[in-house]
Amino acid sequence: MSVPAAFIGMIIIWSTTPLAIKWSGEDVGFLFGITSRMLLSAMISTMIMLALVRKLPWHRKAIYTYLAGCLGIFGSMMCVYWGSQFITSGLVAVIFGLTPIVTGVLAGIFLGERAFTSGKLTGVVLGITGLVVVFANKINFGEHAGLGILGCLLAVLIHSISGVWIKSINAQLPALEVTNGSLLFAAPCYMVSWVLFGGVMPVEVHTRALSSILYLSLFGSVLGFIMYFYVLKHIEASKAALVTLITPVIALILGYFFNQEVLDPIIWVGAVCILSGMFAYQWGDKLGRKYVKT
Repeated sequence: MSVPAAFIGMIIIWSTTPLAIKWSGEDVGFLFGITSRMLLSAMISTMIMLALVRKLPWHRKAIYTYLAGCLGIFGSMMCVYWGSQFITSGLVAVIFGLTPIVTGVLAGIFLGERAFTSGKLTGVVLGITGLVVVFANKINFGEHAGLGILGCLLAVLIHSISGVWIKSINAQLPALEVTNGSLLFAAPCYMVSWVLFGGVMPVEVHTRALSSILYLSLFGSVLGFIMYFYVLKHIEASKAALVTLITPVIALILGYFFNQEVLDPIIWVGAVCILSGMFAYQWGDKLGRKYVKT
């Protein structure tokens, strides 16, 4: 699998994930949606490993990698599912547009990647501005929209920490093994959460919720994580997070057409600021040098 092909696959899957997350919790609750998804994902990835006659490495670096992956799969995804109860799927994707900036800053601190140039700092300011624009008008999105935004912000931070941690371990494991190991570590965390927070089995799971859970289990988790860990292995952590440069706009459009989500103009203003910030963070310095030369 080539890195560009995996990158395109991530864009397709991650663009559809916010809407599928919304649908997977309909009438069954977010806790059932995320727990059933991850348990199915762990089983599917294990079946793939068995079918390919591949064994999971258990040396120290491998275990640390699974723990780091589990942090993202459990911590970040739990926050996303909880937050998505209060805001639209499009806004979830817009907030996740901050991922490259957060990842880049953390990678600069812990991995030595260049994160504090003028272009990158401009990107950070634009990203934060976009977030403030959205957050300041949260009242337009519902009574508890602030909770949803905070939940997704925490998810972004945890996801970025997970990616930088995996990159710093540098275990050089195949993406399938990282996915399977991380899911196996995350599955018990979800089962414990189910018990602690009083999870209840739904009497009926409607077709759209069931289809969304199955889609997220196979594509959103197994294939999506394989592609993510593969890309993360071959390029810088900050560049791997660039997939969220495109997904917010696609997710906003999907939410509008398929979930009748209102596209408040202020969301677009915030989205433009965040996307501009990501563009400046990744390419601002290069464009600046080119302009100076001319």
